[in-house]
This record gives sequence, C-alpha cells and structure tokens, in this order.
Amino acid sequence: MARAVTMMMRLRSTAMKALDHPSSVFFSNSRIAHNRQLQTQMVRAFSALMSPPSKAIVYDQHGAPDSVTRVVEMPPVEVKENDVCVKMLAAPINPSDINRIEGVYPVKPSVPAVGGYEGVGEVHSVGSGVTDLSPGDWVIPSPPTFGTWQTYIVQDQSIWHKINKNTPMEYAATITVNPLTALRMLEDFTTLSSGDSIVQNGATSIVGQCIIQIAKFRGIHSINLLRDRPGSDEAKEFLKKLGADEVFTESQLAVKNVKALLTNISEPTLGFNCVGGNSASLVLKFLRQGGTMVTYDGMSKKPVTVSTSSFIFKDLSLRGFWLQKWMTSDKAKECRDMIDYLLCLAREGKLKYEMEVVPFDDFHTALDKALGKQGSQPKQVLKF
Repeated sequence: MARAVTMMMRLRSTAMKALDHPSSVFFSNSRIAHNRQLQTQMVRAFSALMSPPSKAIVYDQHGAPDSVTRVVEMPPVEVKENDVCVKMLAAPINPSDINRIEGVYPVKPSVPAVGGYEGVGEVHSVGSGVTDLSPGDWVIPSPPTFGTWQTYIVQDQSIWHKINKNTPMEYAATITVNPLTALRMLEDFTTLSSGDSIVQNGATSIVGQCIIQIAKFRGIHSINLLRDRPGSDEAKEFLKKLGADEVFTESQLAVKNVKALLTNISEPTLGFNCVGGNSASLVLKFLRQGGTMVTYDGMSKKPVTVSTSSFIFKDLSLRGFWLQKWMTSDKAKECRDMIDYLLCLAREGKLKYEMEVVPFDDFHTALDKALGKQGSQPKQVLKF
C-alpha cells in the first residue's frame, strides 16, 4: 500500500510538471512512455487485493514450545489470482504441533515458522480466478498445511476444502488429524465386518475415542486398555458411554489367558498401539491367529517387543501408520470424502470427543495445558 501511495505521488508530480512545462514533457516520447508505465504500476498496486494484517504464533528456533513461541503482528499479504484469504475461526494444539516446534517431528517447516497444522476458517476474500469458493464459506486446509495458528491465511484455492457450516466449529477444526487417523486404521489393514472386534491401548486418546465410536456405528466390538491411574474407574464409565464393549486396566490383565476375560466377544483380528512397551504386548496377547497390530504412536517412548512364539505360532503381523504420509500419496479426493463423512457423524452426534475451546489471546495458558503442566486436560482448541 505504501508503494502504491508513492507511485501516485510520483505520477501526480509528473502531471503537474506537464502542466507547467508542456514542451518538456508532452513532446518527449521517452517521458510519455515513462508516465504511462508509472500509471500502469499505480493501477496495478491499487487493484492488488490484500489480506488484513494478522496475528500469529511464531517460533524462530526449535526448542521448548513455552519458551520459543511468541505472538507477532504479521503484515498484509497479497491475494493473487488463484488465492483465497481465510479468516481462521479455530485451530487445535496437537501433540504433533508440539513435536514440530521441538524439532523432533519427522516433517517440520523451516524456521521461522507459524505453528499449527489443522483448523477451520471462513473465506474472507478470493482472487479473481477463484470460482468455487466465496466469502462466508467455511473451509479447512486439506491436506492440512503448516501455519494455522494465525488470524488470516492466504493460500492457493487448491488447499481449501469447503465444508458444511452447520458443523460445530471445534469439530471442524480437529477432524483431520485424529478422527481421520481412526477411520483410516479401521479400513486400511483388514476387512472388518459387523460382529468382528478390535483391541486398542490408549483408549482415552482422541484417536481411541473415535475408534470406539466408529466401530460401534459399524457393529464392530472394541476391547480397550487403560493404564492404572487415579480416575481409571471414571475413565471406564466414560468409554462405555461412548460405546466401548470392554475396558480393562493393565493390572487386570496380569493373568495368563487374557482372552478368558472376554464375554460374548470374538477374538480381535486387529489391534491398535499408541503406547508401546508392556501396553503393546497386552494388545498382542488379545489378537487371534493371523492378527495384525498397527502402531501409530509411542507415548511411553518404550519399544514394542514381541515374543518369538507370537510370530511363529500365531503368525502375527506388525504394521505402522502415519497419516501425513498417507495424505501425501495423491489421495486428496479420497481424503476429503472421508472428512465429509466424519463431519456428518459429528453433526449427527455420532462422533464426540473431549475438547476445551480457549481464546487465541490465552494461547500460552492453553499451551501449558497441552504440555501437561496442569495435569490431564482435554484437547486445547484455539478460537480466533
């Protein structure tokens, strides 16, 4: 904008000189060409569509998130022909966001960087070449994109996926990373039918809660494992209300034959591990002959150990799943269809999970909760 004002002043000065000294201006071909060039530049500068100024959570180096993040004012950004300017409505603080800031995640943006990876926003303005989106539409970045912890984002129209505005804002903001992981893992590794069963640890995580509900909706039974901790009885009741068929603490599974604890549930063919260590071994104990355990996280930071007999006599398979790799494998259309399906479940009340919506200005309080400084807390969702 400052550049445009400068151009306007220069053009006005040239015009005044033309009035005072017509022979020196209007009869000079080079001066005429220069004047036209200035006029063209001024028109282009004034016609350029700009985003509003933005507030953002940035970090200039990798390290402890509560030490390296800060709130900064961002200047307006040009909205080019195929760009969409989105006013962000909400974005979560995910464990992977924290890992990116720490510098330990396999894929991370170059610093300095704006935090955040998923979220939901409202279209503020569009470039002249954009026809499928209009101001007021709700959109999410799909696949997710770096830098969602800011009030305005300008990205190419191909990044944005239009969603139903009747979706609860906090679910729209968080639908891609955790619920989509749950859905993909239920579908990618074996064919499950109504009456089949799965087993998982870390059942109170958002992914775990989504697995329980999606499985229940499809007639699939779930066996859920919890670590022993204060409040485990309340956690059991919470998971059963979501649709869990069986919930056990790890101490309850200190028996030789864990499958004898199951009542009217078939041996699971598929297991999910997000903890590692002994908890992963318990998942393996439940699996039937030829079963598969999928690891998608390692919260205990302990390795997965498997007995030789599990491989030889049970023919178990161990697999891994990383959503970001799946989303970068030319599956944009499939990914968006699944997001729409999950958002439909959320609107119908068939998919729920615990969240706490906090004002953007309270970012550092929300970050402390996400870092576990205030004990176990729901997922923190920033509202802009």
